Amino acid sequence: MTLDQIVIRSAARAPEAVAVQGPDATLTYGQLDALANRIARALQGLGVKKGDRVGLWTEKSTRAVAAMQGIARLGAAYVPLDPLNPAVRTRIILDDCRIDVLVTSASRAAELHSGGMDRLRFLLVDDEGPSLPWSRLAEFSDAPLPHHGSDDHDLAYILYTSGSTGTPKGVCISQRNALAFIEWCHGLLNTTPADRFSNHAPFFFDLSVLDLYAAFLGGASVTLIPEALAFAPEKLVELVLRERFSIWYSVPSALTLMMQQGGLLNHPELPFRAVLFAGEPFPIKHLRPLREHLPAARFFNLYGPTETNVCTFHEVTDISPERTEPVPIGRASCGDQVWLARPPDSEPSQQAEGGEVGELMVAGPTVMLGYWGHPPQGDQPYATGDLCRRLPDGTFEYLGRRDNMLKVRGRRIEPGEIEAALLTHPDIREVGVVASGAGLEARLVAFLVSASATAPSLLKVKKHCAERLPRYMIVDEVRVLAEMPRTQNGKLDRRALQALTQQRPPG
Repeated sequence: MTLDQIVIRSAARAPEAVAVQGPDATLTYGQLDALANRIARALQGLGVKKGDRVGLWTEKSTRAVAAMQGIARLGAAYVPLDPLNPAVRTRIILDDCRIDVLVTSASRAAELHSGGMDRLRFLLVDDEGPSLPWSRLAEFSDAPLPHHGSDDHDLAYILYTSGSTGTPKGVCISQRNALAFIEWCHGLLNTTPADRFSNHAPFFFDLSVLDLYAAFLGGASVTLIPEALAFAPEKLVELVLRERFSIWYSVPSALTLMMQQGGLLNHPELPFRAVLFAGEPFPIKHLRPLREHLPAARFFNLYGPTETNVCTFHEVTDISPERTEPVPIGRASCGDQVWLARPPDSEPSQQAEGGEVGELMVAGPTVMLGYWGHPPQGDQPYATGDLCRRLPDGTFEYLGRRDNMLKVRGRRIEPGEIEAALLTHPDIREVGVVASGAGLEARLVAFLVSASATAPSLLKVKKHCAERLPRYMIVDEVRVLAEMPRTQNGKLDRRALQALTQQRPPG
């Protein structure tokens, strides 16, 4: 089975059941299935064939969901892009994975053409415009395609993450990778057609895969939460009460905001039967009151890098009043194997034993095909870079990173990518980026050494970032140093920068 076959089967069982609703429309399974067939034929006309990559650079909508389905029916892979990406970053990604067809808006298409990307062909989510506007889809047949395009080992989608070398890198997920996760979720949650899923995460974030496809596999409905509402706590709580979501999945920061500023806990009968969270630790002081407020609901902490989607899970039951440490990331999921490896320089290099700290390794069906443009992962285990410890009960406890990668509201950020962008500013000679705080208080702090008499202001640095980086990688604070702290071997001392974030800036 593949991602598009999931919808085809649900449409055959219950064509009148609601599949997805968003800010633009509501589609039943029958309508989603028919629209996906029209889109597939339209994309065929634009030259899309099996093995191609098709970009999605647009806001969340039912049209975007249908486009994902249409792309899969041709055996192609979809590449979702942040709709707020600056055009320069989008061009880098389009060139990197050689995308020739893009589903986007007329204004974005014009922006790319003006940047010299004349090779691109467009399916426009607008009803009117140049190239192929949405209104022309009615010209194409909605009958099933004669031959199914995707196989379970084919590439399903590519998710671009922050890259330590200064450019984003594409994580390649196969149909098999995605289905191993989705089927596991379906079994874990016992999804039925009566369920109502929320889709909080953007499509370019791997959390969205569960929202969409676990719902479709169970014949349930999913509601798309617009990006503008994702961290608007009062609006989110209103949406929860109106839509009666039975399954909620988001980063802990969103749930914390809903409790602290949205009044979530003021409502005695919330509709959730399952609450899932991932992407960052959930502070016990915030998780405990939510767990106590929903005694009948099941709570799950899901863990996994984009390269594996989810590879471990932990069901949170009662939380004792004495507990202060975060809940563990749990045990292996989705048929994966996980273990801890001692550091490479240890003697001998082997699996860490109980109580030892080691790097979490993953092997199994959810591990990615590889990074686009790099050698395939093959059967090699994936080294997550996350340091963990095995607890006496066999679960894993997350301790931190062995490299410089940062997490802000669940988004993975390589400081090297921000630093590379900032070093293109003529007034910046050196720069180091670290994170200050955690959860809702997490901030990106750029320490810089000026290349001129006057250091660039925070406003200018933000503007420079906004022209090159996605919004979640724009720095929140700038501090100017006379020189960068260095380690004994001359490398940037990030620990020293981290310590400086705890000090009050001069002036």
